[in-house]
Amino acid sequence: MERTVRGKVAVVGVGETPYYKRGQAPDPEFKLALKAIIAACKDAQISPKSVDGFASFSNDRSDPSRLANALGCDDLRFSNMQWGGGGGGGSGAVANAAAAIATGMAECVVVFRALAQGQFGRFGQGPRSNVISGSGAFTVPYGLMSPAQSFAMKVTRFMHDHGVNQEALQAISLASYHHAQNNPRAVMHGRPLSEEKYNESRWIVEPFHLFDCCQENDGAAAMVLVPAERAKDFPHKPTYILSAVSGSHYRAGASVHNTPDYATSTFKTTVPRLYDMAKLGPDEVNVAQIYENFTGGVLMSVVEHNFCEPDGCNEFFTKENLTAPGGKLPINTSGGNLAECYMHGLGLNIEAVRQLRGESSNQVPDPDVSLVASGPMVTPVSSSIYGSEATL
Repeated sequence: MERTVRGKVAVVGVGETPYYKRGQAPDPEFKLALKAIIAACKDAQISPKSVDGFASFSNDRSDPSRLANALGCDDLRFSNMQWGGGGGGGSGAVANAAAAIATGMAECVVVFRALAQGQFGRFGQGPRSNVISGSGAFTVPYGLMSPAQSFAMKVTRFMHDHGVNQEALQAISLASYHHAQNNPRAVMHGRPLSEEKYNESRWIVEPFHLFDCCQENDGAAAMVLVPAERAKDFPHKPTYILSAVSGSHYRAGASVHNTPDYATSTFKTTVPRLYDMAKLGPDEVNVAQIYENFTGGVLMSVVEHNFCEPDGCNEFFTKENLTAPGGKLPINTSGGNLAECYMHGLGLNIEAVRQLRGESSNQVPDPDVSLVASGPMVTPVSSSIYGSEATL
């Protein structure tokens, strides 16, 4: 018997709050979560009371029981959190929700992420403490304190090994900002980026300029998932989950920069399972949303999802290749984490759905397959593939 979620679950509603610069949200984080869930239910034209499950990731603080109470849900059947991995859990939360529906544990699951860094601690900030324990004891005393620093080391190794130029990272940033100018939801809408502005921006840690780094934002996003047989009962063009996987390779969790496979975005063991479940290959993907904590992670993720050879990055990563509508592989068509919003990457999954609905602000012509890579360079990571009815 084949064990798979392929074609068994559909996304029928998506919703977001307005996105704010860190510290500028007018509402508490929990209220932001409720607003996004209500918006997704409205998009699906269902009552929030019919939701019977919640799935999130990265230690979201909005407790499912409390959400169910506030929304008036009739029956809470499923509540799930993807452990670890930060933004690497975005597609993992979708996978968990889809598994619950496919196995009959729930009928209507909301995948959500709410984030108000202005009200809590900041992701990416170095620890402020007189005592450091655990893996940080091996790095913090030497000044290695932030994700930017840690990931820069992996990216520098990859770029050195394969002769990758800075212009490849620049192209990723330029593409995201280009797409954001057509997306009124994007925080960077109306703030275009040029090559000159990119090059003149300050270094955060080489090889990352300011514009190679994701934003810090407040807001919330949500998706409504139901069994595939119900998909046509909803107002929007059905979007089906073809594949959703998570995981990491041998000793990826070695946390003091001593993992055996160092210069990786952590997708090498998950990608074969991703394509195998979806029953398609990278050549059939029309548009991709690739998580950008930093542009170097996008570079490595694209390679490990088999869209580009490691030694071909300088030729592949150009603004023309990465932008909609006519690029070889349009990526991050909403503006992504760099220029739309950093909602721990769940906005990328929503954009994948919008592309297949034909509702993107940077629409790819007639797509049938949309891919999301959630992560990278953390553990575990996750990926998902969404398809139109034609792919079933």
